[in-house]
Amino acid sequence: MKSASSRSEKPQSAKRKSTSMQSKTDWGKLKSRTAKADDEHPEADVKHIIRGVVRRGLTPLPSKASISLRVDQDVLEWFKSQGPGYQTRINTVLRAFRDASV
Repeated sequence: MKSASSRSEKPQSAKRKSTSMQSKTDWGKLKSRTAKADDEHPEADVKHIIRGVVRRGLTPLPSKASISLRVDQDVLEWFKSQGPGYQTRINTVLRAFRDASV
């Protein structure tokens, strides 16, 4: 015979329901943390998402080759002053020159 203190004889306790009908979640704090998380992850920017969607179904982008290219300092500074993506813009100018030469 098992004693009254043994595990098998203790009644199973059910989860108690909350007596409060109000949420204890601080929604303002949660929303502010979500906004900060969006700032920390630029890949979640709408421009990046749209770019990925627009590329679907199109031909794959040509592969890139890493090179060392010497250009005049003022030319490089001008491309950089135009904002992020200066290397892509340099590539676009070179491609336009190639296409115009054909």
